[in-house]
Amino acid sequence: MDKQGLKNYIIRNLPFPEKTLDQVVEYFDQLRFAKDEFFLKEGTVNDRYFFLQTGFMRAFTFDMDGNEITTNFYQRDSVVFEVSSFYLKTRSTENIQAVTDCVGYSISYDQLNVLLHDVPEFRAYGVAMLAKEYVMFKKRALDLINLSGEARYENLMASSKEIFQHAQLKQIASYLNVTDTSLSRIRREFSRKKI
Repeated sequence: MDKQGLKNYIIRNLPFPEKTLDQVVEYFDQLRFAKDEFFLKEGTVNDRYFFLQTGFMRAFTFDMDGNEITTNFYQRDSVVFEVSSFYLKTRSTENIQAVTDCVGYSISYDQLNVLLHDVPEFRAYGVAMLAKEYVMFKKRALDLINLSGEARYENLMASSKEIFQHAQLKQIASYLNVTDTSLSRIRREFSRKKI
C-alpha cells in the first residue's frame, strides 16, 4: 500500500520530519468507494477523516422543497469529511457520494485524536487544516452573497476545471446557486468571450 500521495499532501500543508510522517501515515487505512457509493449518508455520524487520493466525490443535501443541492466537490488530493458531524458527533444533514471510483486513506475520529494529542507536528497540521476549511467555507459564503453567478462560474472554472469533467450540470448549477437555465446562458456567454 503506497501512501506517498498522503505523505505529499500532509507535507504540502505543513512540513514534517520523515520519521514522524511515517508514524502518522501508519494510522491511515486504505479505503475504496465504487462510483455512486456513499462515504456519508444524511442522518448518520461522520466518524472517518478521508484523504481522497484518486477519484471525485461530491456533498449534497436537500432544500425544503426536496430539491437536491450540491454543497461541495472533492477532487483528488483533498480531505473529505463533514466537519461538524465529525467533530461534534452529530448526525449529518449532508450526503457525500463517490461520483467516480475513488481510492484514498482513512482514519477514525479516535485514531485522529491520538495523533493530535501525541504528535505535536500533527496537532499543528490539524489546526492548519481546520483554519483552511474555515477560510474556504467563509469565502464560499461571501462569494454567494457578493458575486454574480457569472463571477462564481468564472472562479470555479479557474480553480477547479476537473469539476466540469465529472459533475452533472444540474449539480454545478445548484453548487453555484443558479438555475440550470442560467448556467446554460452563463456557459454560452463564457464560451463567446474565449473566442
